[in-house]
Amino acid sequence: MSSERPVISCKNIWKVFGTDPEGYLAKLPPDMTFDDMREDGYIAGVKDVSLDVNKGEMLVIMGLSGSGKSTLVRCFSRLHEITSGTIEIEGQDIMSLAEKDLIDLRRSKMGMVFQSFGLLPHRSVLDNVAFPLEMRGQDKHTRRERALEVIKLVGLEGREDFFPRELSGGQQQRVGIARSLAIEPDIWFLDEPFSALDPLIRKEMQDEFLRLQQLLNKTIVFITHDFDEALRLADRIAIMKDGAIEQCDTPDKIVLKPATEYVRKFTEDVDKARVVRAGGLAEVGQTGIGDPVDASQTVRKMARMLVDDTRDFIPVTRAGKPIGALSRAEALDVLLGDQ
Repeated sequence: MSSERPVISCKNIWKVFGTDPEGYLAKLPPDMTFDDMREDGYIAGVKDVSLDVNKGEMLVIMGLSGSGKSTLVRCFSRLHEITSGTIEIEGQDIMSLAEKDLIDLRRSKMGMVFQSFGLLPHRSVLDNVAFPLEMRGQDKHTRRERALEVIKLVGLEGREDFFPRELSGGQQQRVGIARSLAIEPDIWFLDEPFSALDPLIRKEMQDEFLRLQQLLNKTIVFITHDFDEALRLADRIAIMKDGAIEQCDTPDKIVLKPATEYVRKFTEDVDKARVVRAGGLAEVGQTGIGDPVDASQTVRKMARMLVDDTRDFIPVTRAGKPIGALSRAEALDVLLGDQ
């Protein structure tokens, strides 16, 4: 991950829904619960969240329905006005922006994809993808060239003249992704973009999404309620409950060291050997002998080697450089389920 200034930085964000949220929050006791607030006629959509998102990172925010994940992301783009706290995009306080500057920021920096594809039914694939460029005032030739470029990128070349009704659900979702990419956003917000798709198409879209991220290296905030999807896509996962973040960490640490009982319940049925990677088990400063394993290798893929090996510590490398060594005994515990 980059050591640069975070692309998104929020501090102590609250988004309270009710008749007088600012006044209510000002006198809120520190031990007030989500249910207590609801009895008073208020809902904490986001509750005292502090979070950074780094350049090129894919942060997945997950939780059950009503946990606050969509509300939080709408706060990031100021589609919701927060009740309290601060939000900075690349060091700029977005709460201080005038409406015109905020719109310019969204148009120039942010791409958004939602579960409901939101395609214009009377427009072709090409015209749907070019639409945000049209709103920018770009000339027809320029926006057509850019639209064709991203249509090819998402694998829809040859379907430029199709209408949404002529496409499958997965193809429609690709159009939505292409449209958001057309403006070349630095920050990409995706709110459960695959949840309406059939399981097989959803898996294909996840594969496509990972391919795109390798090519484009966007800063991404991805919302899902599907823990398997989160584990597959995320650099880090933030698990939300009642508007608050229960834990924000790498997939390895989420499944190996859940911070709360709520997080533990999310992870209890996960096959940890398919999630935990060598890099997540590597102990910095520890050394090993013999051939190293790559940090990206899962414990499941290392299974045969772990069973046959006799080393206590196995060196781990990332991009060919040593980062530490993993304990074979610890890796075997993960493999055999002896947590």
